[in-house]
Amino acid sequence: MTKSLILILGDQLTRNLKPLDLGDKSSDVVLMLEVQEEATYVKHHKKKIVFLFSAMRHFAKALENEGWDVDYVALDDQENLGNFNDEVRRALDRHTPERLVMTEPGEFRVREMINSWPDAFGIPVDIMADHRFIASHDEFRGWADGRKQLRMEYFYRLMRRKTGLLMNNEGEPEGGKWNFDSENRKPPKGEMSFPTPLKVKPDAITQEVINLVGERFSDHFGDLEPFWFGVTEADAKKAFDVFIDAALPKFGDYQDAMLEDQRFLYHAVISHYINAGLLNPLDVCQHIADEYTAGRVPLNAAEGFIRQIIGWREYVRGIYWLKMPGYLDQNFFGASKSLPDFYWTADTQMACLRAAVTQTKEEAYAHHIQRLMITGNFALIMGVDPKQVHEWYLAVYADAYEWVEL
Repeated sequence: MTKSLILILGDQLTRNLKPLDLGDKSSDVVLMLEVQEEATYVKHHKKKIVFLFSAMRHFAKALENEGWDVDYVALDDQENLGNFNDEVRRALDRHTPERLVMTEPGEFRVREMINSWPDAFGIPVDIMADHRFIASHDEFRGWADGRKQLRMEYFYRLMRRKTGLLMNNEGEPEGGKWNFDSENRKPPKGEMSFPTPLKVKPDAITQEVINLVGERFSDHFGDLEPFWFGVTEADAKKAFDVFIDAALPKFGDYQDAMLEDQRFLYHAVISHYINAGLLNPLDVCQHIADEYTAGRVPLNAAEGFIRQIIGWREYVRGIYWLKMPGYLDQNFFGASKSLPDFYWTADTQMACLRAAVTQTKEEAYAHHIQRLMITGNFALIMGVDPKQVHEWYLAVYADAYEWVEL
């Protein structure tokens, strides 16, 4: 008899999960589900769906190779009912476990669904903290409590102190200040060469998923091929190594730059790997800090990168869980206009928007300045309904989840 059924979601593709740490390979079963509903509640970019489903399949095989019993329900399984509730119920009928165990989900709507399972299924559901994040929900709430303004900068300093990243022996920030954002704004000039992110050739598993997505989601936004994302932890680590060696030294100077004919500049292009679990964010930041300590990268590059992870990434997650569910419906300016069609077609005479949307369509990626200063800023100035803007960002980027972009 199965003791625990361990449910792993598609953005939890890491061994650094408490249910796996505490699990017993001799008596527990890992459950992984590809469900139609998760791919269609917004019409996610085709490349995003391929990335997540292929990464899930590769992770399941890796767990099996380590001795785990994995119950994997593929999208094209003829008995797949297409939603979490029905598929979890079927799995419980198959395995009759004593309890269902999982890591807390990243999105509020999923947490609400899971909260209904003990009554719906008549089984205990143990939800464990996601230790990939540095700040727990309670820690963020404690920091926010009583503050008139929830400024990222002050939260970021708390995270620097907690992790010790870029802190000297006296407990002060390296370089004498916390933030080198003013040194992240050099414009690109003259003849410059830019590295290419790691591009991985699809293997048989990924090609099978590409074909499946092409059949099932042909009406979704985005180009399906060429598909070059990595789909394993090893791929993600190679991509990170390429960034460290080829791009990080200049990342700080040109972090906020844009060039029409350069899609990646000196950016890492690893956010989708981090958010899906293939890279550990704290490990990534420690590696960056070590590069600075070794004298291989300047401080403005190391600090600028680390700020994005332990500052902005942790902060937006904290704000999301602090303010949900009402956060989804906030509209301070009362914006009500519809999102222009060119956000989907790139058919516009505005060169920056055309370039950003074209790149998004082809790559399921745009760097943060394109997202903030072009697509986001235009929608703000135009007065587009923020919920429509939110759904666009959620759909079109491979790294996007509700907590990330809302």
